[in-house]
Amino acid sequence: MQQALKNKPTQFEKLCIDTQKEQQELLDVPVINQAMQGNISRDTYIAFLTQAYHHVKHTVPLLMYTGSRISHQDEWLRSAMAEYIEEEIGHEKWILNDIKAAGGNPTEVSQSEPAFATEMMVAYAYDSISRKDPLTFLGMVHVLEGTSVALATKAANTIKDSLSLPNNAFTYLYSHGDLDQDHQKFFQDLINRMTDSQVDIVIHSAIRFYQLYANIFKSLS
Repeated sequence: MQQALKNKPTQFEKLCIDTQKEQQELLDVPVINQAMQGNISRDTYIAFLTQAYHHVKHTVPLLMYTGSRISHQDEWLRSAMAEYIEEEIGHEKWILNDIKAAGGNPTEVSQSEPAFATEMMVAYAYDSISRKDPLTFLGMVHVLEGTSVALATKAANTIKDSLSLPNNAFTYLYSHGDLDQDHQKFFQDLINRMTDSQVDIVIHSAIRFYQLYANIFKSLS
């Protein structure tokens, strides 16, 4: 019995295991492989940053909306959303600064419309919080942060070298890369405190967000 409990995966491990197929499908998107090899153009990098701006600017509003819909029986989760808000405020401005440093036009980007794939991911985030459960937002967090931790630093280094861009064109990627271990540990601890039914909600949501996020990368080409 004790051995069985010892071998049982944590809630976070279960989340990763149950979404492994969708994660791999995202990682197999051609433009991601090209980025990891430093084989993308400046325009494609700016296009990525543009779509990142259009979904990242919704992160704090989505966190606030999530926190407002969490039940009073789960105040610890509402407190976690408040901590996330403190961490995430202003990140969309970092992206605009990166766009400028990469030779793009941040004003034009801020006034542009998102790609259809980006708009659909953001729309699903708001809709699922309202229609299904506020914890669905954590599926989006898992997809975006997990992908960033796995890929961002290496992608930033290879793109920077291939395009001869300055460090300040990669603030967003470096800040969300593999050095952001404290943030990832916070998320893991959060998931590990959840009940099975709560984690099932996050898993279902993460599967959807992996597909939606993959569509954004596919739209870049």
